[in-house]
Amino acid sequence: MLKSVAVIVVPNFSLFEFGTAFEVFGIDRSDRGAGVPAFDFRVCAPEPGDVRMKSGLSLHVNLGLEAAADADLVIMSPFGADRDVPESVHEALRAAQARGAWVMSICSGAFALAKAGLLEGRRCTTHWRYSQELAAKYPGAKVDENVLYVQDGNIITSAGTAAGIDACLHLVRVELGANVAAAIARDMVVPPHRDGGQAQFIDRPMPTCGSAPMEALLRWMVQHLDQEHSVNDLAARLHMSPRTFARKFRAETGATPAAWLNSQRVLRAQELLETTELNIDEVAREAGFGHSVLLRHHFAKVLDTSPQSYRRAFRGQLAGLV
Repeated sequence: MLKSVAVIVVPNFSLFEFGTAFEVFGIDRSDRGAGVPAFDFRVCAPEPGDVRMKSGLSLHVNLGLEAAADADLVIMSPFGADRDVPESVHEALRAAQARGAWVMSICSGAFALAKAGLLEGRRCTTHWRYSQELAAKYPGAKVDENVLYVQDGNIITSAGTAAGIDACLHLVRVELGANVAAAIARDMVVPPHRDGGQAQFIDRPMPTCGSAPMEALLRWMVQHLDQEHSVNDLAARLHMSPRTFARKFRAETGATPAAWLNSQRVLRAQELLETTELNIDEVAREAGFGHSVLLRHHFAKVLDTSPQSYRRAFRGQLAGLV
């Protein structure tokens, strides 16, 4: 079980991304009555003392890298893709991975994992500004620049800024369950799980749009996932021609109405698999797919996994229900 978290910082580390890890794991929420544990949160550096941040501020760090030696999770803070980190950091990351601990990078922290050899042959990501550089410098890493985060084995890499929150909450869900992740997210006033396509537990941002009428329509569609929604019917709700509606929908969401609906149905199915004891046929009906065959098809297409495997990963105690 995830109990202890060590965050490694080096000179020029980013305050906000460091803060995302602190916000999830560094605040004691054990008194909130939601089953959230008090994590043993440690900040460590190759050389304890004042560590300068990218912003020009500095953080006084009392602990050396020995604090990461027995942590359940070791997080590499971003430090700038054009800089190197001491070999002792690479050794600490390799040691954590070798003993089976979780290892996570946020944004450009992926470069430290790559140089330590941890991303060789693995799916990974980083901030889109650095993804091509990461792929060029470490051709053995399978870099995907279009996702929020990637889990490959016990290695998690995330894109920049708020994607670090998504990666941290994802790990909380894996280790402690959806209810604990939701409780932390609720306290932070952020979504507990951002959806989209997923393969090897890869998440993309949920499509958004800019106009109030379309936003209202999307909310209505999510509330009626069990219904069929033709382009003609949806266009009529916004008093548009079907052709104009289809063009505007794709422009504002980046997807066709059918693709967007299926992504939302998959998200709903994920939620039901995590939080209920419904069997697969019932999940399919509740999510709007109607039949389990369609649910399995879209899970394989979007998530590259099956509903049964997903439930085992995120709600192992319910595996017998599938």
